[in-house]
Amino acid sequence: MKLIQDKLESKGLRSSQQRMKILQYLDQHRTHPTVEEIYNGLVKEMPTLSRTTIYNTLQLFLEHALISGLTISGSESRFDFETTPHSHFFCKECGVVMDVEKVDCPCENRGVISGNRIDEVHLYLKGVCKNCLTKSKGGKK
Repeated sequence: MKLIQDKLESKGLRSSQQRMKILQYLDQHRTHPTVEEIYNGLVKEMPTLSRTTIYNTLQLFLEHALISGLTISGSESRFDFETTPHSHFFCKECGVVMDVEKVDCPCENRGVISGNRIDEVHLYLKGVCKNCLTKSKGGKK
């Protein structure tokens, strides 16, 4: 928990119990969870925790660049502990969102393009994950 507390304080944020638990959850669950998944993962341990508190805390974390956010499957917001530029894959069969190996794409570079400053770049790949492919082939690769 000390690393989580240090991370919050490095951004000038108070390290409340709720903030620390939410950030720790994201660190321990690198599955790009939704607000609902975070809530379900923490509510048994913290019965007074509300979805609104989680949403507001995540917004605060995004504003301070503690986490990154992504909307890869329509309007569903997901959250990522990893803040360095990287790509994501969305499986259209099972809905899993995962980090993928570095994809060579000139759009992943931050800087200036055509006189415009680039602050963030998102590269999403969509298809069918290897687990779903294996299942659809009757367990054969």
